[in-house]
Amino acid sequence: MRKEAKILHGKAVDSLVLGVDHFNRAWDRGRSEAVLIMLDRAFELLLKAIIIHKGGSIREARKEELTIGFDLCLRKCLSDANLKCLTEDDAVALQSLNTLRDAAQHYVIELSEEHLYVYAQSAVTLFGRLCKDELGLPMKGDIPERILPVCARPPKELGALFDAEFADIRGMVAPGSRKRMDARAKLRSLAVLQASLDGRKSQASDRELDKIVRQINDGQDWRDIFPGVSTLTIDPEGNGPGLVLKITRNQGEAVQLVGEGDPNASVIAVRKVNDLDFYSMGLRDLARKLGRTQPKILCLIEHDEMQKDPDYFKLIRIGRQEHKRYSPKALARLKDRLKEVDVEDIWEARKMAA
Repeated sequence: MRKEAKILHGKAVDSLVLGVDHFNRAWDRGRSEAVLIMLDRAFELLLKAIIIHKGGSIREARKEELTIGFDLCLRKCLSDANLKCLTEDDAVALQSLNTLRDAAQHYVIELSEEHLYVYAQSAVTLFGRLCKDELGLPMKGDIPERILPVCARPPKELGALFDAEFADIRGMVAPGSRKRMDARAKLRSLAVLQASLDGRKSQASDRELDKIVRQINDGQDWRDIFPGVSTLTIDPEGNGPGLVLKITRNQGEAVQLVGEGDPNASVIAVRKVNDLDFYSMGLRDLARKLGRTQPKILCLIEHDEMQKDPDYFKLIRIGRQEHKRYSPKALARLKDRLKEVDVEDIWEARKMAA
C-alpha cells in the first residue's frame, strides 16, 4: 500500500474510533454533533485512501495543493470504473450522513438516540467492509472488537423509529405548545435527509419547516411529507451489540434525479439510473460533432487524460462487451481545448515519441 494511503487510512480509523467513543459517552453535551462530524471525516479520509490505493488522484485538477472534497470522493468511488467500491445504497447512506453532518456543523439538528444509533452502527459496518475488501485491512487489526456503538434499544425497523419520532414532534407543534424550536431541530434531520434523497444538498429554512408544521397540524402522515425517507429501511444481520446494520432503499425505489447543472445537486442526483443516457456518445460521435478524425480526437483525449475523469468518460459493460462512452461534458471540454491548442502539434509530437 502507498504510504499516503496508509496514513489516510490510519487517520480515518482514528476518526471512526472518536466518533464511536463520543456515541458511547455518558453525557450528551455536543454528543450528536461530535458523532456526525467524526464519522463524516472518517469516511472522507477512507475514500481518499481507497482512491490513492487504486491509483486515482485526490488532488484538484487546477489547484494541486488542494485535495478534493467529500462529494467528489463519493462520486469517484461510485461512478469511476477503476475506483468503484460503493454500491448505490452505500452512496445513499454516506450522502445522508454527510448532509446531516452539514446541518450539525453549520446550524442546529436534533436526532433521537435510536436515529443516531442507526447512523453510527451502519457507519461501523460499512467502514469495516471497505477496509477489508478494498484495502485488505480488517478492522480487528487496528481496533479492539469492543469498539462498537452501544444502544439500549437498537431499532429493528426504520418505519417504527420514525413513527415514534413523528409522534413526539406532533406533540411539540400542537397549538399552545412552546416547543416549536425543539420541533424544528427534530424536523430538520428528516428534512435534510429528504432533500438528500431528492438530489439536493440543502438545509431546510424556517419557512420550509413552518410549512411542514402546518402539514402536521393538518393531520398529514410523515410518509406523505417525507416520501423519500419512507423508502429507507435497515438490513440487520445478527443480534446483540455487534449488530451488523446497513441502510438500504426498498426494492424498486430510485433516487430522484435533478438537472445536471443544478448547483445544489447532490452526488446521488447526478448518478444516472441509466448510464447510457448520460454517457451518450462514442468516439465516432465526438469526431463527427467536432469535425475531426477519430484518431486525432482520441489523441487529444489521451493527452488530457480525460478518460480518468468520470465526468467525461465511462467504460460500460453490457454482457461480455465493453463500450467506451463519453458525456456531453466531454464534448464541451474538447470544443474548448480545440480553441486552446493545435491538435496537429499534439498528433505530430505523439508520432515522434512512438
